[in-house]
Amino acid sequence: MRSFAGYFVVTTFVGIFFTVVLLASEEINKAHSFHKVLEETVSADQLQINKTSLLLDANGKVFSEVNRPFRLYVHDEEIPSYLKDVLIASEDQHFYEHVGFDAGAILRALVKNLVFTHLQQGGSTITQQLARNLYLGQEKTYNRKLTELFYAHEIEKSLTKDEILELYLNVIYFSNGVYGIETASQYYFQKSIGDLNKAELTFLASIPNNPGKYDPIDHFDQTKIRQERLIDILVNNDKLSKEEGNKLKKVSIKLNVRKKIDAYPDYAFYVEEELKDLIAVSEGYAVQLKKAKSKQETEKIVQKLNKRVEEVIRSGVTIHTALNRDLQQKSVNALNSELTYDGLEGASVTIDNKTRNIVSITGGKNYKKYNFHHSFQAFRQPGSVIKPLLVYGPYLKKYKSSIYAKVNANTYCIESYCPVNYGGAQPGMVTLNQALAHSYNTPAVRLLEKTGIDTAFKSLSAFSFQKVTKKDHTYAAAVGGFTYGMSPLELTDAYTSFVDGTYTKSHAIRKITDSKGNILYKWDKKPITVWSKDTTSKIRTMLSTAAQSGTGRWANVAKPYVGIKTGTTNNYNDYWVMGLTNQYTTGVWVGHDTPKNMSNIERLRPSHNIWKQIMR
Repeated sequence: MRSFAGYFVVTTFVGIFFTVVLLASEEINKAHSFHKVLEETVSADQLQINKTSLLLDANGKVFSEVNRPFRLYVHDEEIPSYLKDVLIASEDQHFYEHVGFDAGAILRALVKNLVFTHLQQGGSTITQQLARNLYLGQEKTYNRKLTELFYAHEIEKSLTKDEILELYLNVIYFSNGVYGIETASQYYFQKSIGDLNKAELTFLASIPNNPGKYDPIDHFDQTKIRQERLIDILVNNDKLSKEEGNKLKKVSIKLNVRKKIDAYPDYAFYVEEELKDLIAVSEGYAVQLKKAKSKQETEKIVQKLNKRVEEVIRSGVTIHTALNRDLQQKSVNALNSELTYDGLEGASVTIDNKTRNIVSITGGKNYKKYNFHHSFQAFRQPGSVIKPLLVYGPYLKKYKSSIYAKVNANTYCIESYCPVNYGGAQPGMVTLNQALAHSYNTPAVRLLEKTGIDTAFKSLSAFSFQKVTKKDHTYAAAVGGFTYGMSPLELTDAYTSFVDGTYTKSHAIRKITDSKGNILYKWDKKPITVWSKDTTSKIRTMLSTAAQSGTGRWANVAKPYVGIKTGTTNNYNDYWVMGLTNQYTTGVWVGHDTPKNMSNIERLRPSHNIWKQIMR
């Protein structure tokens, strides 16, 4: 009998042994390949944890969040030691001794699992939980548990205990779509983790054990019971005195739940698009795109760029912008209040003259995030607002003429092109100042002819007009006749050259930093001189005359300096107002997505009114 029992035991254990070997062999192979990956990528800095990127306004306040799930990263030195004590006492008392798994805990869990008809979680160390959250998911099978052990052991070999704790506290789930301890602190209390008291820290530490059961919003009482249980564990482990523990239990917990921040969608969407441009320039994608020799090659580069942008956003960067909340809200209100006709659209851009930063930008009437953005995605005929840039600036630059020199404003034809003045006016000889103020067309063509098309367009090439081509080198361009046209952003940007004669492409992003505050990306601003001081002064005087007594007078505001140029395209399809004060340059466009005659609302001057509301 004893011999039979012996054979039975041996046979049983041999069977179990070979079964485990068979089950483990596949996982061992995975572990070997995984080990190679870990050696290259697993560290506190390298692990690809999905984080939330934040957009900050000019005052450093968050106005938008990019990327889901919501996760703000916190580094080890910022994590209170008390929180670590709570975590280790409640989740993994032998954390600093084991090598990734606790054999005793696994044995106890195994015995417990045999009592149930399904596999319980049980027996997991902090490192195992980290492995599960990073790589494996929450499936409850023996095969997955075995894989988890290999992953946990490899993590322990690659990272320090402090790095493991840091990662763990940044990936665990705190209910309500919240991941990570700093995120939970901001979400439930609207405070940073360093500003929480011990009672609040213990309360948050209660959630991950069972995020559904201990959801602070729906099951506050259950979470409070769990918190007091954790306090008792700390007392029993001599991490707290009984007296201090009793005091902590009595501290009132008041939630201050944070709503998702997603303000100023017009500005936020543009910033996300500009982020792509900044990365493209900083990391060489822009050069590659210029050198691409085929559509297929271009598409491959764009795919790589998009992937890289997603990586940057997932890394949890902070995007520091120039957003002026007051001006942005004024701009949005102005657009929505003036564009009352069905289908009527518009856009506005305001740039700070000193910094050349975009402080406000609107994408359309009642704009919704990621919809078509008229400020930088709509390209329209510029009408007469092109005249200072293409006609008068280059003419004054070349001939250094007085703005009071005379030019014929009567009918004129050149190469079968015969422009007419508004209303068919025949004013005769007028000064350059008068010609621009009243936006006569025939003088503009005469001046462009004298300057020379190529010379004039050479000045225009200094600006960031994406769709101006050789096909546009015609006399019709003098009055805004272009193949594709310009965006409101491009034109406003170009008008900043009339601030002091220099041009620097305007941007919304000031810098991008990582979670430690290190600068990752920043625009390299190199101003170029477009106009001489003499030309700049003369254009500013002419724009001021247009604001005081010309076509811009309906948009004029009470400022020490105001310069305005208006524009209307053929068939009244587009209304433009471009202008500047000493502080800001603002451009406004009004029209329809599909060009439509707007002569019926010309007298209402919606573009003038929007510009005036923004700038006054």
